[in-house]
Amino acid sequence: MISKSKLKELAAYRLQKRCDEEAVFVVEGPKMAAEAMAVGAPVRVVCATAEWLSAHTGNTVAAEAYEVSPAELERLSNLKTPNQVWMLLDCPDNSSFIPPHSSLILALDRIQDPGNMGTLMRTADWFGVRHIVCSRDTVSCFNPKVVQATMGAIFRTRVDYVNLPEWLASCGMPVYGASLQGEPITKHLTLSTKQSVLLIGNESRGISPEAMAAVTHPVLIPNLGGTAESLNASVAAGILMYELTR
Repeated sequence: MISKSKLKELAAYRLQKRCDEEAVFVVEGPKMAAEAMAVGAPVRVVCATAEWLSAHTGNTVAAEAYEVSPAELERLSNLKTPNQVWMLLDCPDNSSFIPPHSSLILALDRIQDPGNMGTLMRTADWFGVRHIVCSRDTVSCFNPKVVQATMGAIFRTRVDYVNLPEWLASCGMPVYGASLQGEPITKHLTLSTKQSVLLIGNESRGISPEAMAAVTHPVLIPNLGGTAESLNASVAAGILMYELTR
């Protein structure tokens, strides 16, 4: 069981600021907990229902484990409907994670929406793109909403936050930038085996002028409907990643 003081202490991790200060992040629900355990992620604390703890006896390596009631789980949770288990984990050291080789690296410029960020990571994982490079003003990959939206990709993806224009200019790779002023992506399907970068910009403002200066191949997804102004950032990234990796 968990004490009131301990529950209050852990509830403070609902705040992103508190998590950032200690370099920790939260995952919730059986699916995300299973993903964390599958990769041996460093779990500090587990708070879970008696049913979940009973089903995972001996499988959870955590410094602290507490049985909680549904009402206590709700106090910890950032979800509208808390689900069985809450975990507090140490943020991984990116420098120690070498992602599997892929022909593509995903670069993100000023992505702000946590749902979009999480979906971008999940989609990249689907296509085997497990190295993501972000501008420093892109939303944190450890934001609770981002983490949940990744559906486990957070544990299989290296995410670096850098001075993006400088990184793009010095990466030595072709840079494909999603732009309404670009050429249709179908003109670029004869790609070399050399590693390249796909750059996706802000949801409403697109790619910044500074990052755009490093783009070698501005690309466009043809608007066959002829009506909508643009695509959602994560949808556009999914289409372009498919085209650039197939």
